[in-house]
Amino acid sequence: MADEKAIMRVLSGETLDPPPIWVMRQAGRYLPEYRETRAQANGFLDLCYTPDLAVEVTLQPIRRYGFDASILFSDILVLPDALGRNVRFVEGEGPRLDPIRADEVAGLDPQRMHEHLAPVYETVTRLRAELPASTTLLGFCGAPWTIATYMIAGQGTPDQAPARLFGYKHRAEMLQMLDLIADMSAEYLVRQLDSGADAVQVFDSWSGVLDDVSFDAFCVKPVKRIVDKVRASKPDARIIGFPKGAGALYRGYREATGIDALGLDWTVPLDFAAELQREGPVQGNLDPLRVVAGRIAIKDGVERILEKLGNGPLIFNLGHGITPQANPEDMGYLVDCVRGNA
Repeated sequence: MADEKAIMRVLSGETLDPPPIWVMRQAGRYLPEYRETRAQANGFLDLCYTPDLAVEVTLQPIRRYGFDASILFSDILVLPDALGRNVRFVEGEGPRLDPIRADEVAGLDPQRMHEHLAPVYETVTRLRAELPASTTLLGFCGAPWTIATYMIAGQGTPDQAPARLFGYKHRAEMLQMLDLIADMSAEYLVRQLDSGADAVQVFDSWSGVLDDVSFDAFCVKPVKRIVDKVRASKPDARIIGFPKGAGALYRGYREATGIDALGLDWTVPLDFAAELQREGPVQGNLDPLRVVAGRIAIKDGVERILEKLGNGPLIFNLGHGITPQANPEDMGYLVDCVRGNA
């Protein structure tokens, strides 16, 4: 039952000792078994859309570490791919899309979205059948703003200047695009929940580049739209929001969006994190580079987080995704530290 899963209990407001743990990008390039499976795919998107392979890489870190949650292996850009935006991944460089013009926004058509994403739903269903009963299965999507940044620039950029400029010059088209992505995202998350996901996370990886007015318009309101639409279909849905880099704007984000748990990046001071935790569950927030730095840095970071946040509802995680340079053995040590075995 979902209420017996440790992470679902924390999402309901419980404090557990030790806290449950999972890690963003836990199925990824730092694992040799992932690299072996990745080599079988005809490109990264093929890996995401081939259930046999996607299920395998999702399960690999569960087998190795016994994390308390497994997160669907996919990518946030499957939604613009479903819109026909010519998404491709260039080895060593990352995603590339055809940059969207303002006059193209009105023509975006999500009609075939679910047909396009059927392999993802199949992956979720198969994962739920194969995962241990105690392991929470997380679905996810990218937040509308973060997806829009890639659609506008055609690739990742250091400060998302193209998307910010688009928002100032073409505000109506930006809001129209964000609403469309939010509606698609809500349907996508509901389908994942229908297929077997226990809870979902919304990744807003680029929320930290906006001023407060744009943050409210481009980050907060679209995520609230997602949450409201998901809850209209799934009133008991548990949703984690991760507005990376939000800084002081983390305050009020939970109430404004309606999310259950607040994902914190590693720059959030732990005293501030403890304030945010008084309002409900938090998730995070170890610097991923501590895992690269080695065991002294890992243990120090884990102990500080547990000291400050361990007496409230906490899902232990990194403050962003694990990096490819991480040593898999040191990730095991991190898990042991959190669980009091190191």
